[in-house]
Amino acid sequence: MATIFDCIIVGAGPAGGAAAYHLAKRGRSVLILERETFPRLKPCGGGVSPAIAQWFDFDFSPAISTTVERIRYTWQLNDPVESDIPVAMWMVRRDVFDQFLIQQAKGQGAQLQDNTEVTGIEFKSDHWQVNTTTEPLTAKYLIGADGAKGSMAKWLGLKQSKLRQSQFMEVVTDQPLLPSFEFGMVKNGSIWGFPKADGYSLSVATFIGGEPKNLKQDLLDYASKAGLGSSTIYDHPLCLWDGDKNLHTQNAVIAGESASLVDPLSAEGIRPSILSGVKAAEAIDQALGGVSNALEGYTQIMKEEWGTDMVWAGRLGGAFYRFPKVAYKAGVKMPAATKIMSKIFCGQLRYGDVASKAIKQLMPF
Repeated sequence: MATIFDCIIVGAGPAGGAAAYHLAKRGRSVLILERETFPRLKPCGGGVSPAIAQWFDFDFSPAISTTVERIRYTWQLNDPVESDIPVAMWMVRRDVFDQFLIQQAKGQGAQLQDNTEVTGIEFKSDHWQVNTTTEPLTAKYLIGADGAKGSMAKWLGLKQSKLRQSQFMEVVTDQPLLPSFEFGMVKNGSIWGFPKADGYSLSVATFIGGEPKNLKQDLLDYASKAGLGSSTIYDHPLCLWDGDKNLHTQNAVIAGESASLVDPLSAEGIRPSILSGVKAAEAIDQALGGVSNALEGYTQIMKEEWGTDMVWAGRLGGAFYRFPKVAYKAGVKMPAATKIMSKIFCGQLRYGDVASKAIKQLMPF
């Protein structure tokens, strides 16, 4: 007879890895399905808040490429300003980071089946059948953590945000570059660069309004003008939080970018993805233990711990990207701005604590 897992997780990114670790640690049988062969290239800037460490009982050092303590901002490559980051940020390569997290989950007993594409799902009386390119698999519960381009949210009948355009490029350099944010070159968005031990990751995205005609060219222009050269450009759309939505349905939840958790001001995605994986694991463990409203509780917890504050991030982002020149001069260039954003990334401060005052400063009328 085929194995019925307690939980099948579709997607082996930060959300899937975190969920697998915590479910397996609680003694649940877990299968992670991943379309790519692991470890795999994952286009991503790779900035991670060290605050994620609080949710785990192991050391992330092997997965960190480098740490940064200063940041640089520019307006159309001019008017630069540098600021200290009060809490050092981690810079990671996602192929290494995601693989490391999955290895920790496997160490607790979770199973990984990579190079396996999910082709459809069916709920059958009291369990899910997950159809794949190789064989059907069964589980009592599902976690959809297959990212911005994944199908799980749609198949589960759950709303996902409209995708925002974003492009990514990795350049090889031995220059000791600071993490940087460029404003003004891209309408309705920004460009950011994050250093790694052996290179520099560049990302560009839009956050509001219509999409530019050629975001790829904007990234190439920036790289050229910044003297960074160029390489292959990857498309990696973002699923920004755009309001409360159900993250659960019958015996299933969505997590990570499948749940549209990306910060609509900063594009931070790894910390909320991991938070959602941790909370999804807790909810499914409770549901397996007989708690009837556990999955509903997951939606509620993510709303309280992330969604409520993302409403403020969205308002702030809307003001910021509508009036970017004012925002740069009145906000970004002020030393307090980096200190505030650093505290937000580390969970020591919420957007709601500062957004009203910041929006008033950004509005030019």
